[in-house]
Amino acid sequence: MAEEMAKESVHGFVVQFEEKDRDGVRYLRDDLQYNEAKTIFDAARIRGNAEFEDDYDRDWTLIHNSDMGNYTLVRRQRE
Repeated sequence: MAEEMAKESVHGFVVQFEEKDRDGVRYLRDDLQYNEAKTIFDAARIRGNAEFEDDYDRDWTLIHNSDMGNYTLVRRQRE
């Protein structure tokens, strides 16, 4: 059974994520200033998704869910 998605407001944007990906939410919320985070959210809204890396070299993708008006955050694995 799939894990239920958690939801949290990050700089005024609703982000859904699996609990295992909470570190990415913390990075967007706590480590980035509003204008820095907004750049990532805007890119995801315009292009459908935005890839970024946190301070620990972990790769993330922020996906814009245009039908729901929110975002989904997932961690990408390096190949």
